[in-house]
Amino acid sequence: MQTWRFIQDGPQDGAWNMAVDRAVLASHVAGETPPTLRVYWWRVPTVTLGRFQSVNDVDLMYCTMRGFDVVRRPTGGRGVLHDDEVTYSVVAGTADGLPRGVSASYKLLCGALATAYRSLGVPAALTARAKGDKGAGACYLHATPADLSLGAAKLSGSAQVWEHESVLQHGSFVRSRDVDAEASVFRLGEGGSGRLRAGTATLTDALGVAPGRESVIAAVRDAFESALGIRLEDGPLTDAERRSAEASVDGFRLVS
Repeated sequence: MQTWRFIQDGPQDGAWNMAVDRAVLASHVAGETPPTLRVYWWRVPTVTLGRFQSVNDVDLMYCTMRGFDVVRRPTGGRGVLHDDEVTYSVVAGTADGLPRGVSASYKLLCGALATAYRSLGVPAALTARAKGDKGAGACYLHATPADLSLGAAKLSGSAQVWEHESVLQHGSFVRSRDVDAEASVFRLGEGGSGRLRAGTATLTDALGVAPGRESVIAAVRDAFESALGIRLEDGPLTDAERRSAEASVDGFRLVS
């Protein structure tokens, strides 16, 4: 049975979270660290923009007024307002048993996420949803093959970046959502809050009361072990990963 590293962080600065994810990927590409599953959350509500997404999709003045951080992700996709959630990131490669390619790797890794949701009592499925709102800068109004859904509502999306034969994928387990704030962040205009409310679902929506973060983290850990047939072993960042994150952190920061 293959052993992967498991890192559990508490609430962190948004740019630091992205810098660490990127540093772990670089370390794995270099063959210096094992495949890694990391879970974390956010010191303050934080907007992450996809690697190639325009900052014009976000109302930066509103974010500053509300004290929200805005950062750039190393992965693609559209914008996400992270707040009451548990975020996961996984770094692994073809040598660790992941299939090469976006669709196949999403199917495997998101299958583990669906297992975690089901263990929490949420019948999540990786499904082909409607195409969503192509013009929206908000991830949760956009449909992708990596969506986990509860019926027709989007529970979570994931984003990837491949480097050589290694991939970084990350996404969120949303406990609750402030749809009014999210609509304002992404300039969704009149009716934006209603579109988000109708087209998305959270753990609170599914269960009535959201499970605590520790319960979500335990479910994610158990699901990855069972779905991928691996053993997760607690381990810290290496000194080299930490130095790499420290050197790059300011490059991810847009507003703080």
